[in-house]
Amino acid sequence: MRLLLTSDTHVPGRARELPGELLEQIERADAVLHAGDWVDTATLDLLEARARRLVAVYGNNDGPALRERLPEVARVELGGVRFGVVHETGPARGRERRCAERFPDLDVLVFGHSHIPWDTVAEGGLRLLNPGSPTDRRRQPYCTYMTAVAERGRLTGVGLHRLPPRRP
Repeated sequence: MRLLLTSDTHVPGRARELPGELLEQIERADAVLHAGDWVDTATLDLLEARARRLVAVYGNNDGPALRERLPEVARVELGGVRFGVVHETGPARGRERRCAERFPDLDVLVFGHSHIPWDTVAEGGLRLLNPGSPTDRRRQPYCTYMTAVAERGRLTGVGLHRLPPRRP
């Protein structure tokens, strides 16, 4: 099962639209996991229309219309891997311990908020993944998203993808 992981799309605040490469990858994926901060419902509508399966949550910048449609935490099993999706996990210091305590039933936690890509494994085996942002690189050199494969209870092929700079 091919997965696309994204977060912090912030359309139209940080970009007028999602990058073309991200949209192409959405259509290739068996499931899309979005860790919040959509900002507008049009982007949610777009992903719901294009993704074969969408697992998504709201973020701190998402208003009532998005919060009515999305949960704060989502859980799903894909390819035999137990995933959770959440927007915020708190400060980087102590993140692995906090998340392992909060989500002891998961194999992988996808999160957002910082716009900083992250890939670590907590004691006990919980893998934490932050795909960064495809529209707002913040303090990072590139805008990013992730892909992975989930099959037979294993997550493999996790890749961080850099997007080309946007043209003004």
